[in-house]
Amino acid sequence: MTIPFLSRLLRRRTGLAATAAATAVVLVATPAAAAQAPPPARASRPCGTHDALRRSLHRLVVHDRIAGAAVLAESTGPDAPCARWTVTDGVADLRSGRPMNTTDRLRIGSVTKTFTATVVLRLAAERRLSLEAPVERYLPGLIRGHGYDGRRITVRQLLQHTSGLPDYLDAPVWDHPERLRHRHFAPRELVADALRLPRPRQSWHYATTNYLVAGLIVRAVTGHSPESEITRRVIAPLGLHDTYWPGDDPRLHGPHSHSYFTADDGRRTDGTSWNMTFGGVGGALVSTPADMIRFLTALLGGRLLPAAQLADMRRTVAADPDRLWPGARYGLGLITSPLSCGGTWWGHAGTVPGGHRALVAAGPGGRSVAVALNGIPATLQAEQDFHDVVDKAFCEPDPSERTPA
Repeated sequence: MTIPFLSRLLRRRTGLAATAAATAVVLVATPAAAAQAPPPARASRPCGTHDALRRSLHRLVVHDRIAGAAVLAESTGPDAPCARWTVTDGVADLRSGRPMNTTDRLRIGSVTKTFTATVVLRLAAERRLSLEAPVERYLPGLIRGHGYDGRRITVRQLLQHTSGLPDYLDAPVWDHPERLRHRHFAPRELVADALRLPRPRQSWHYATTNYLVAGLIVRAVTGHSPESEITRRVIAPLGLHDTYWPGDDPRLHGPHSHSYFTADDGRRTDGTSWNMTFGGVGGALVSTPADMIRFLTALLGGRLLPAAQLADMRRTVAADPDRLWPGARYGLGLITSPLSCGGTWWGHAGTVPGGHRALVAAGPGGRSVAVALNGIPATLQAEQDFHDVVDKAFCEPDPSERTPA
């Protein structure tokens, strides 16, 4: 749940299509056999100053008016020149002036989708559901009418955003999400709203609707809420102590950054308090950069999924560049995107209308990166600046990696 909202916001404020509407960076790999917390990171060696990344992050804060931005990077392997480093700029709280950091909690938006896809694939590995089965098998009658038919949509298509379902966040009412910030929403209500919208024109269409339906399937086959299944199968075993479902509670608990959005009158407004039931298992989780990286390294490291399901997760199709960005491809809850220095990252990112943006990704050389913003880039240039931060976090070499002149 980021792309429709950001595309609309950028068109309204700049008159440009959002070719870089951020929504998806989280990565990880893994089978379910040993979902225990990884060993502590080794002591960091000198990590350099990361001057190019600092300049890129500073541009987000100064030129793009993001209150605070933070990057956490971790590297694995005995030859990694630096185990962990951070770069931050701006403030976590405009009122107090507390500096931005990489330990605060924040709303991670569509990074939630990777958690949800992981549990659906776990259930597929256990033969409790089939990725090739139609939605109708598990949720009879849910998707019917207005040209939509759950008998012709598979579970795989939901996770891959190739179902042909529209996104409920494309409805006109979401042009002003701040007016709905204290409302409770139920998944079936939001799915019904989506089915009243026109059918997408493209075969690949990012829609949080897909993940709400996937969550309803998890409930149907397990008898438990998808939130409780994700907690039991992923969050608790990995020891993600800063990751939780907020439910109807609009507050953020524990140390957290405030988030900010631009209201209709043009003023920067605190959006930290927000009822996230509208995001559900497609976008409601609260977490931290460190927890996201731990999840990511567990998933891609093979500790959450058997090899066959992880391979399924990483089997991608071309994404619509107007809904993501040029070069992006989408798997089952994972995005892959090229880097300027060669290779690709895998992951997922998320944005919430209250102003938090999160990204977690893994790239070449064993480096994993998590990015936290407490404001939404409001122009196409700001979006490009955000992607530049991600690219530099992976591509700027550590001192020991530079070739002497």
